[in-house]
Amino acid sequence: MTQNSILTEYGLDALAAMLHETAKEKGFWYGEYSHDKVGNKLALVHSEVTEVLEAIRKTKGSEQIVEEMADVIIRLLDVYAAMRNEEQILHSLDEVLEAKINKNKERPRLHGNLF
Repeated sequence: MTQNSILTEYGLDALAAMLHETAKEKGFWYGEYSHDKVGNKLALVHSEVTEVLEAIRKTKGSEQIVEEMADVIIRLLDVYAAMRNEEQILHSLDEVLEAKINKNKERPRLHGNLF
């Protein structure tokens, strides 16, 4: 089974679990789980978003931009899986995302905001 089919076959929850296992194997979660560690990982998500912006600003091209976007998703799903493993998160991303998508479909233009 390829990585791409994991998402379509099993959803984001399964993909997140796989990505988190890889991150742990590579030493990114060494030591005890803590709120500080989660905060650090979330800061890294932010840094990856900045890298997307920089790739766009510096016209690094489509592949580089998408690679940086992939890094954002990988890091965020890794944090999600870690928090789920620690039972800080009890809800399924697959279920909540589907509900949020449906909710957003019913919202007004710009969700009722000016911008």
